[in-house]
Amino acid sequence: MKKEMTKAIELRINGNLKESNELLITMVKESPNDAYINYQCAWSFDVLGEEMKAVPFYENAINLGLDGKDLEGALLGLGSTYRTLGEYEKSKSTFSKGMELFPGNKAIQVFYSMTLYNLKEHNSAMKLLLNCLIDTTTDKEILSYKKAISFYSDKLDEIWS
Repeated sequence: MKKEMTKAIELRINGNLKESNELLITMVKESPNDAYINYQCAWSFDVLGEEMKAVPFYENAINLGLDGKDLEGALLGLGSTYRTLGEYEKSKSTFSKGMELFPGNKAIQVFYSMTLYNLKEHNSAMKLLLNCLIDTTTDKEILSYKKAISFYSDKLDEIWS
């Protein structure tokens, strides 16, 4: 099984997305309760732009006990997939779980901010994005305004007179 997984991942890396996906589908059929195989299969549907087909595999992977970096990736993938399908509340819930379990993952926070935008929670989305920006940038100009950006991040509608 390990050899097949290595091949499936190599196929994806080399751009043979459909072939990788077909191999992973076969592997899931052979081992439906393997969380990692379900995760890789979900990922393979995502990169093919078949988000709706990815969802049950992400959900299975998570429910089957995926952990560590793989769980982190699956929560990001599932939350993002829900968002692209217009399932904003499911996306928000998934990203909230991801941020709770992996508070240092800025990618989850950025994708979560997109979901907040879709839910018309613009202030929360901007605050999160601005804080991610100042926490991760190496741009000297932005960093020189870090204190101000942080201060204003949750005061975007205030008018100062």
